[in-house]
Amino acid sequence: MAFALVCVPVVAQEARLGSAEAAIQARIEKSGADVAVYFKMLDGKSEWTLRPDEMFHAASTMKVPVMIELFHQVKLGKVKLDDAVPIKNEFHSIVDGSVYTLSAADDSEAELYKADGQTRTLGELCELMITVSSNFATNLLIEKLGVANIRGTVHELDADGMNVLRGVEDGKAFEKRLNNTTTARGLGVLLEAIAEGKAVDAASSRDMIAILQRQKFNEGIPAGLPAGIAVAHKTGEITKIHHDAAIVFAKRLFILVILVRGLADKKDSAALMADITGKLFAATQ
Repeated sequence: MAFALVCVPVVAQEARLGSAEAAIQARIEKSGADVAVYFKMLDGKSEWTLRPDEMFHAASTMKVPVMIELFHQVKLGKVKLDDAVPIKNEFHSIVDGSVYTLSAADDSEAELYKADGQTRTLGELCELMITVSSNFATNLLIEKLGVANIRGTVHELDADGMNVLRGVEDGKAFEKRLNNTTTARGLGVLLEAIAEGKAVDAASSRDMIAILQRQKFNEGIPAGLPAGIAVAHKTGEITKIHHDAAIVFAKRLFILVILVRGLADKKDSAALMADITGKLFAATQ
């Protein structure tokens, strides 16, 4: 009898998750989008994935490993969060080293462009990179930290599905399809490391969670959750690409990554992500 009492809730939850999976698949098919999902309860009792190792353009989700590398170099003593960085809108293509600049009109944050010739701290740049997804701040950080170092840290965390090649808006690289890419699993592994205090160390992971919780774009995963649930997440968006990747601090903590490709209207992709989130939440909480 005791065995039955333990197992019935588990069986019931598996049934609910199975029903959610079917509903999610139907919702995705109706949308016409290409979608990858990585869902994992951190108590180890539930996990569901859909095309978790399929490669997608990373868009701004690649800013998560940049943040991790920043805190990694802080721990190593290579840099400090209050180190000042000159603000200069000049970057070099990975194709031929030619100079390119960023445009405020194509960025989600414009104030940093007004600071040309001034300085900002590494911590301030990280805040802009994550919370308002500043491309300018991202490229300044990548230039300071080094792409090879970012890639090395991703590899050490067993998240090779995340592939960081370059800074943002490198047009020549884009034309040659030299893009930052990710899989849902790779991005999920990075967030799991942060959630479990293993991305650099426990203190750094707590600091990174706090930054991710200050995310300003909340129409995806957070919109599918009941009010009041804390979410530490990073979005990514370019033409017909819209992603969200989150640590969700529900009663049972979980990681959820949703990658969406093929929808032209951001409202449609946001609604799709919110629907997927709501179905998984209802099935497992």
